[in-house]
Amino acid sequence: MATVTEKLSAEELAEANAALAGASPTEILRWAVERFGSRLTMATAFGPEGCILIHMLAQIGATTRIFNLDTGYQFAETLAVRDRLMEKYGIEIELVSAEKSVPEYEREHGGPLYVRNSDQCCYDRKIVPLRRALEGYEAWITAIRADQSSHRAQAKIVGWDGKFDLAKVNPLLKWTRRDVWAFIVANKIPYNPLHDQGYPSVGCFPCTKAVGAGEDERAGRWAGQAKTECGLHSLDSSQL
Repeated sequence: MATVTEKLSAEELAEANAALAGASPTEILRWAVERFGSRLTMATAFGPEGCILIHMLAQIGATTRIFNLDTGYQFAETLAVRDRLMEKYGIEIELVSAEKSVPEYEREHGGPLYVRNSDQCCYDRKIVPLRRALEGYEAWITAIRADQSSHRAQAKIVGWDGKFDLAKVNPLLKWTRRDVWAFIVANKIPYNPLHDQGYPSVGCFPCTKAVGAGEDERAGRWAGQAKTECGLHSLDSSQL
């Protein structure tokens, strides 16, 4: 099992966070690209934050590998955003799929598993493929914001992700939802049209609902359940 000292020392983590405390997202991305080079990757679900980071990476000329966890349950609108981003920025965004197709997976479990065990479904179709996609990398970029959930509020700009054994870089951690949409509009960045239809946060279609006015932006994720995270960004003790 990798440790902080093997790839990014605790001292360097502290120094990086101190140095980047007042940095812009673009400056944080530049630091990450320079620090990790080809050992840096980015996962995106094509939320507005992810689209912004793709725009910023393109602006600084980074060749960072970008991938999407294609669970087989994504909205068609979500995958269409991928096409628009690749066309606009002239980049490739890899699709990382689960080992089994949706029909195979549902046959194995006697129907859609998300109906009775969404945690296991997320684990099989997101966590396992993500772990595979991160093999060989030293750091990954995510699009989380601290104000999205209590889990995310505990994150750092640069942290150690004990769940996947690599550094985790969060350039938009200090941004608000207002900051995000102001940047999207000002820079004409492609985004998921579902955001204009009552879906502030978009995941897999069986587990994502539109939200009402005034509701939390993640209220439509696993609606009716206590669950608020699929597990990608839930913290364990090694990340605090």
